[in-house]
Amino acid sequence: MAPNCSPNTDRHSRNAAIALGLSLPGDTVLYLLLPMYAAQFGITLAEAGMLLAANRLVRIAGYGWVARFYARHGDRPTCTLAVVAAAFCALGYATLSGFWALLPLRLLWGLCFAALNLSTQALATADPIGAARRSGRSRAFIAMGPVLALPLGAVLAQWIGPRAIFFALAAVSLLGLWATRSLPALPHPRAPATGRRIRWPTPLDFWSFMEGFTLDGLFIIGLAYLGKDLLPGSAVVVAGVLMATRYLAEILLGPAGGHLAERVGAERLLVVLSLVTALALVGFGLGWLWSCAALIVVLRALQLPLLPPIVARRTPGPQRVQALAARSVWRDIGAGTGPLLAGLLLPLVAPVWIYAPAALLLALAAWACRDGRREGAGPRDLTSADEPARRSAATDNA
Repeated sequence: MAPNCSPNTDRHSRNAAIALGLSLPGDTVLYLLLPMYAAQFGITLAEAGMLLAANRLVRIAGYGWVARFYARHGDRPTCTLAVVAAAFCALGYATLSGFWALLPLRLLWGLCFAALNLSTQALATADPIGAARRSGRSRAFIAMGPVLALPLGAVLAQWIGPRAIFFALAAVSLLGLWATRSLPALPHPRAPATGRRIRWPTPLDFWSFMEGFTLDGLFIIGLAYLGKDLLPGSAVVVAGVLMATRYLAEILLGPAGGHLAERVGAERLLVVLSLVTALALVGFGLGWLWSCAALIVVLRALQLPLLPPIVARRTPGPQRVQALAARSVWRDIGAGTGPLLAGLLLPLVAPVWIYAPAALLLALAAWACRDGRREGAGPRDLTSADEPARRSAATDNA
């Protein structure tokens, strides 16, 4: 049985976000340094790309298992284990070399992130009242670690090399144990299984995929590829500042997105912001690089808090945790395929012919989400719930 909702709901949501925010810098700094210093990690550039994709690929396959583990053991044990494992991964980045030595660390981190991310979303939506506000504030706490670590990691990499920073990031990750110790330890209810089956993607699945595909895939790779000759100064420092700007926008605008969703409705805001994002993507492809990139960063930060409260309202009760995991799977699929497509097409095709079709698909996906009916959790058997269980609870207090 889930713990009852109490005045501690906000505190639990905040502490889960802090734990993720302290564990995340090891991964975000690796995204910055691994491609630029591949030889010092004992790998090729192609292997660096595979290592950076590995954590998303394992989440696509493993989110269902993580969701079941999380539901069975609760937030405190799951997040504590994830924080310790994240610190171990950062320590491995500092000491190990070679593709096959680093690959298990990337796979392990993928599962750690899945657990911590699921906890932050589940606790933010534990009480339907204020879910969007908590979700926005949660995004801000999560972003604080990367926004500080990325510029610092870039500068230190020039002074002492790219490996030593990960010793410090391993220690930072362990600070997350302070946040996890006060999380609830009771298990979450799970919807009864009715057998594995393939499900058609829902509108929210499609939107999650397209958001990951465009904003976490095509846009980030395109910004680096199209803007690499337009920025003066050290490449690693400039790249670090650009990546940190995305997280800074989440700190400044994530809470604003949550408050706006409380006032005008999360679904309505999702549709409006996604349509504007689609226009900005077209402008980005047409060559208005920096103005449209700045607009996309702002719009992305405003959109991040919207999906968890929408999912929680459409799939209440025991299905909520599995539904949140399912949306993350679809986003990871999109974020994993977007860079691959961008890397293949950007050297060959005019950017507008890449970004305009993607923008149209994002707009169509958002428009389909305007219908507020309840829906299943999504791919394969992440929910596997029967209809009586769906009706059993209007709200689920995690």
